[in-house]
Amino acid sequence: MPNIKDNLTALLTEIPSGVKLIVVSKMQPLMHIQEVYAAGQRRFGENRVGDLVAKQPVLPGDIEWHFIGHLQTNKVKLIAPFIHVIQSVDSLRLLREINKEAMSNDRMIDCMLQLYIATEETKFGLAFSEAKELLSSPGYRDLNNIRIVGVMGMATYTQDVSLVKKEFRMLKEYFRILLAEYFPLNPDFREISMGMSGDYRIAVESGSTMVRIGNAIFKMKNEE
Repeated sequence: MPNIKDNLTALLTEIPSGVKLIVVSKMQPLMHIQEVYAAGQRRFGENRVGDLVAKQPVLPGDIEWHFIGHLQTNKVKLIAPFIHVIQSVDSLRLLREINKEAMSNDRMIDCMLQLYIATEETKFGLAFSEAKELLSSPGYRDLNNIRIVGVMGMATYTQDVSLVKKEFRMLKEYFRILLAEYFPLNPDFREISMGMSGDYRIAVESGSTMVRIGNAIFKMKNEE
């Protein structure tokens, strides 16, 4: 069995108090998630809609669910009634669908723009120019049931620390520019979600306000 409570405690002593921890619970059995919850954690992240809609009804209602995977427009309606934040918005079309479903559920849904910062072509996300185009579009300004609260990005999966640091600093700079140009008087736009189990230390040093960590919490005691 993983030593979940000890792993979580050790992690929380490392992460500054101003950085939010999103526990990535994908592929984890309910008992492991409940153990993290019992230790006081309330923010969890899933990257598959099917897994999320199966877990949400049988876990405590005060969990703040973050969707962190690629989201298809036809599946937005399945999570719209309860999702706390959708971190992986990568198109205006998706944002429109989220707004439509939020309106249907009489809700405001917080969203983050996923920006492409890695060298790997397999990763999703908006180019910085596309993010600016989205935020400048009349279509975006008509959306009243979504709230853009920040940006999210994934660095290249590599042992090259300098490359990861460069990509995280790039995301921080993108955030700074978007804040100045589109959200200068909006306190809601404040989050930079970057950093996972393998690179969260670099992310925190680079200005992350939110880290998405699963393996470091659910690992076995003898695992590296």
